Amino acid sequence: MTTLLTPTTDKAATMTMNLVQEVLGGYHPRDFSVRLWEGSVWPAETEEPRFTLVFKHPGALRNMVRLRELDLSLGEAYIYDDFDIEGDIEAVFSLVDYVTAQKWGVEQMLKWGWELYHLPKDGRRGGQRAARVEGEEHSIQRDRQAISYHYDVSNDFYALWLDSRMVYSCAYFKTPDDDLDTAQLQKLDYICRKLR
Repeated sequence: MTTLLTPTTDKAATMTMNLVQEVLGGYHPRDFSVRLWEGSVWPAETEEPRFTLVFKHPGALRNMVRLRELDLSLGEAYIYDDFDIEGDIEAVFSLVDYVTAQKWGVEQMLKWGWELYHLPKDGRRGGQRAARVEGEEHSIQRDRQAISYHYDVSNDFYALWLDSRMVYSCAYFKTPDDDLDTAQLQKLDYICRKLR
């Protein structure tokens, strides 16, 4: 196992870093580093890392790797701030390609699954969670729950990123100097002209 730049005594950190090193240890040259919530670092093999994969809390890796829905769990873990990528975010895709191309055996997968299971369940520091909906997939009841979860929020939330008219759609920026209100007005004008 590769030695850490900063040794740790945190049990979850040790388990997380060991798992990360086992899964990613064959990726060479490793042009990225890994940093955990308590400060320990697995440095890149290259002089300048292209990015740093930052695990934000003890449950981060477990949240990232739900084997049944890996693509969904990675996306949700990023959105819910379980991990971050500092540096060239596009460089992460070669790492993802490497991981998804591996053909690990059942024994190895079971071992890693057992280790993931023993990491903390969540560890998120608050904030919104993924929607928990019930019912048959794409039923009116279930879709209504999902829509309500995502859109039944206060106008204060929407005011953070919508224009003064609270138009919930794209905007039309004619120049880089246009502000959001101007761009939304231009978009509405453009649509009205198209509809005559």
